[in-house]
Amino acid sequence: MKEKVTTAVIGLGGRGLSLLKAVILGMEDVEVLGVCDLYEDRAQAGYEAVLEARGTKPVCSLDYRDILAIPNLDSVVIATSWETHIEIAIAAMKQGIRPGVEVGPAYSIDQLWQLVHTSEETGVPCMMLENCCYGRDEMMLMNMIEQGVFGQLVHLEGGYRHDLREEIGFGRENRHYRNANYKNRNCENYPTHELGPICQMLGIHHGNRLLKLNSVASTSRGLNAYLQKEKGPDYDQAFYPFAQGDVVTTVITCAHGETITLTLDTTLPRYYSRGLLVQGTKAMYSEDNHSVFIDGVHSEADGFDWQKHWNNALEMREKYEHPVWTQFLNDGVRGGHGGMDYLVDRAFFDSVKNETKPPIDVYDMAAWMSIGVLSEESIAKGGAPVYIPDFTNGKWVETR
Repeated sequence: MKEKVTTAVIGLGGRGLSLLKAVILGMEDVEVLGVCDLYEDRAQAGYEAVLEARGTKPVCSLDYRDILAIPNLDSVVIATSWETHIEIAIAAMKQGIRPGVEVGPAYSIDQLWQLVHTSEETGVPCMMLENCCYGRDEMMLMNMIEQGVFGQLVHLEGGYRHDLREEIGFGRENRHYRNANYKNRNCENYPTHELGPICQMLGIHHGNRLLKLNSVASTSRGLNAYLQKEKGPDYDQAFYPFAQGDVVTTVITCAHGETITLTLDTTLPRYYSRGLLVQGTKAMYSEDNHSVFIDGVHSEADGFDWQKHWNNALEMREKYEHPVWTQFLNDGVRGGHGGMDYLVDRAFFDSVKNETKPPIDVYDMAAWMSIGVLSEESIAKGGAPVYIPDFTNGKWVETR
């Protein structure tokens, strides 16, 4: 086991810089050797953050290839635009460097096979940094599922339901890649936030797999209404025919018949929710009212008087808090997004230190990211079923 690991951060927009400052530089066993962004001011901000926190001067570049050439670099954290994640991850693995990759969709199935084959051929693991897999509620539910509280799982739901109209509408000013994506693609473009935890709950790639999907998209009106209000009718995107539907619904069927519904909802006014719903033969959980209904504990009458049980999931924590979160609470929660960012990055760097398989591996990453491009195909075909490749080539049958 290494005493310390070396890393670099590639991509220093809002996400990358916040990870660097709030998470990575707080880990004493992680040495930051490089920072990189296409924009000089962002790269410089990363450089100054490392210098201020550590007193060291990292390599600072606008070209990720300069970062991958740093001697003795163990890992990289990739927080660039969605369309460059896989390209950089493949380049890193070919250099013997472990990539930790921020979330996003894929753009082709071919690039996902290239990702998988590169990891297999080089022997270098790749991890997706899906922080929601480390959410407190998601991990408590995983603990409850493992203890049999839900019985056999049947149907799960989740999604990314987040009002991003300002981020997308002011995308050019913010230098944010979402604007171009919403102009040109119509798909489930951010699938992994709740799909990741759901796949872990369903044992995907551990005796189960994602089999096929159907996707449909609503019309696109939210961004036009927002831009006309905020920038006026003369703004050049006020009436732009954005490709991305306001609400995208994707239904996934698993190998053993379980179903998953994903919802993307980012261009209409709404509250934030990942909309997690878990239904099994013995219990159900609903994030939107933070409630658990357990057969035998709650009655049919409770089902009709549901509001009095809102937030009763909090009562479950004493019994079912996941051990990872019990320890985290004792040590002191830190990092962004309520601590999820710290836990997922800690898991990544621990796998680098211990030279072990990461908890979210390249097969998980490929399957989860594939929903982006496959949903695009299904929407274009009027919601027709599209089959999801088995990126494990059969290993899911026996993997434990």
